Amino acid sequence: MYGLRMKEKLNTAVVGIGKVTAIHARALANLPGSRFAAVCSTDRKKAEDFASAHRIKGYTDVAEMVHREKIDVVVICTPHPVHRAPAVAAMEAGAHVLVEKPFASSLEDCDAMLSAAERYDRQTGVISQRRWYRPVQRVKEAIDSGKIGKPVFGTVNMLGWRDEKYYQSDPWRGSWKGEGGGVLVNQAPHQLDLLQWFMGGIDELYGIWSNLNHPYIEVEDTALAIIRFRNGAIGNIVVSNSMKPGIYGKVHVHGQNGASVGVQTDGGAMFVAGMSDILEPPVNDLWTVPGEENLLENYVREDSEFFLSLKNPVEYFHERQIEDFLAAIKEGREPLVTGREGRVTVEIFTAIYRSARDGRPVKWPLYPENRNDYDGRPV
Repeated sequence: MYGLRMKEKLNTAVVGIGKVTAIHARALANLPGSRFAAVCSTDRKKAEDFASAHRIKGYTDVAEMVHREKIDVVVICTPHPVHRAPAVAAMEAGAHVLVEKPFASSLEDCDAMLSAAERYDRQTGVISQRRWYRPVQRVKEAIDSGKIGKPVFGTVNMLGWRDEKYYQSDPWRGSWKGEGGGVLVNQAPHQLDLLQWFMGGIDELYGIWSNLNHPYIEVEDTALAIIRFRNGAIGNIVVSNSMKPGIYGKVHVHGQNGASVGVQTDGGAMFVAGMSDILEPPVNDLWTVPGEENLLENYVREDSEFFLSLKNPVEYFHERQIEDFLAAIKEGREPLVTGREGRVTVEIFTAIYRSARDGRPVKWPLYPENRNDYDGRPV
């Protein structure tokens, strides 16, 4: 660890070549603390073509890539159910690992990666770049400073649309085996992460899911849950890919003193990495802190102007999280979003699947199940 503090640039690489990989590649190439050196894919031609386009080295074996290129940090961009193998291989070879959301699609895979991080003394993190949005940070600061009193009610509402073309864009989408789930696993993790970041630890959850209007996929397109947090607060989750056109993603927190704060993280249409841009700036859409009610209009204007001034907002906020991860490695500290926090998001959607299967609330803590139904999902 001490040696990395002395390095001006950390050697970085990506594993997996999909729609989101290009975002990470540009971020790793642009950040002054990164020397983007390599890419790894099980498809040799993809690896070679991507490497050639980015003037880096291409590999088909993670350990070989880490050893040959002296890689310090690997970003995992493979489909959700196959995060585990390359992440563990990278850590065993000596690299720290940042994983695209969600951290994994199963608790078993989460625990395997966290165990490897502890065994090899490596850092892990999960991409949750919306934590760097100004309105998101403002909500967190208001809660932490006591402006709303004790948080007593938190909600996630994310309504959007995914059409058949989207699910056909990659062969793994829309299947339990290939994607690990539907809206909960792919679209909702950012909002689920913010809810648990704002509200704290969870005690129990009751959830249901359904496929309302996507007969060509196996997985859920809609899910709901009721949560009781360890501090006695309650919460509600409503997420769907079945509302056309795409509308919004919102996270709201209501306090014991009657004040409320909230953020619309996504608006206009749901973002698809590599396929679309963010249509509307993230903004605080709810702010009733005593004495600050009149600030909301200014917050919205300032945050919108800042967001729209960015050349590429998607890359900018990915860069901020990767920048924090690289700094954490050099400074010998944990990143803002750790692998352990990534596991909490996996716990939430796993609890919804298990609750729907069993017809009863699921209590925390959650552990992997030794069953044949893939943690509550249909076989």
